[in-house]
Amino acid sequence: MDKQKAKDKKLKLKARLLAGIVGLLTAYCLLPTAASWLPTANSLLPTASRLLPPDSWREAEAGYRYEFPRDHASHEDYAIEWWYYTGNLQAKDGRRFGYQLTFFRVGLARQPVNPSRWAVRNLYMTHLAISDIEQKQFHSFDRINRAGIGWAGATTDEYRVWNEDWSARLDGREHVLSASDGDYKVDLRLAPAKPEVIHGENGISQKGESAGNASHYYSLTRLETSGQLTVGGETFNVTGLSWMDHEFGTSFLEEEEMGWDWFSIQLDDGREVMLFEIRRRDGQIDPRSSGTLIDSDGRATHIGFGEFALASSDVWRSPSSNAAYPTGWTIDLPRYQLKLTTRAAFADQELRTTESTGVTYWEGSINVDGTADGRPVTGRGYLEMTGYAGQNMGAILH
Repeated sequence: MDKQKAKDKKLKLKARLLAGIVGLLTAYCLLPTAASWLPTANSLLPTASRLLPPDSWREAEAGYRYEFPRDHASHEDYAIEWWYYTGNLQAKDGRRFGYQLTFFRVGLARQPVNPSRWAVRNLYMTHLAISDIEQKQFHSFDRINRAGIGWAGATTDEYRVWNEDWSARLDGREHVLSASDGDYKVDLRLAPAKPEVIHGENGISQKGESAGNASHYYSLTRLETSGQLTVGGETFNVTGLSWMDHEFGTSFLEEEEMGWDWFSIQLDDGREVMLFEIRRRDGQIDPRSSGTLIDSDGRATHIGFGEFALASSDVWRSPSSNAAYPTGWTIDLPRYQLKLTTRAAFADQELRTTESTGVTYWEGSINVDGTADGRPVTGRGYLEMTGYAGQNMGAILH
């Protein structure tokens, strides 16, 4: 057993070099969003590309037909997958919080040569963060595990994903989240107020020029949330709204794509907006950047490149990573007569995932205001920014 633990420790250290797995996100979002970080790991671990022919992992292809609740569960034919939860919550006394809980699965060998139960087929990384908006304090935690003997995993016949005692699962239609680290904990139930929203076109969200650089990507954009948050040992009964992204595929970004900026916005008029832009090495925005506008009745409209404009402001420089993040943005959707301004609830919401992927990125709560059809509108949401610190995401997820 001691030898096995030593091997596991060594494996975790190697896995951190895969630094890419996350950007994760944060669709967000995007499987540019999220997996953007998935590593090309050929030189670091016995990955699928070294053990099996290139076509062993299934690629995201047009025409995919989603079925729910089936597609909430794991898709082990694909090399990269994540389940991404973010939300803005409020205690009874009005104190505000944001949270993120994300589970990543990265396939290393679709069919390991070694039949042992200790053989590494997948690695599971998980990120937990709580934004204490009133105190302007950000608390984040992360972990990495192989499946082992139930240490981590994701089932394929029903929705349940876990990493030790951190988990997300379905109970009827509700999503149940639980994760804790010391004096910090999330214990939440999320009830969908709208059906699943499929992003992209013809069943895929294209992230790069090559056909395979895409993901299957859907969201639950308005999840009525209740439960408890524990922050610094103090427990709060909270309510609010959450957002869930689920993406799966095998390859996402082109090598020249540096990272992305991803928005999930819940407006007080009952609509939601998801947008992402992929930044290229030459300073241009990739034309695969896109989004979705969701009406109050749940109908989704694809927003193509050229139908929206993003302009950044309010740059904050991290004292830890020295990355410069634009924490203020203007979003213009002229076709839909929607213009929004977003600002970080507070600046320092940078995750430094030293215990798992090694990726540094910004993901945090934002406040939203603007006009819709000439009338004032407000809202809240989450913003994810990757590729501002460390290796560019295209090199990792290519």
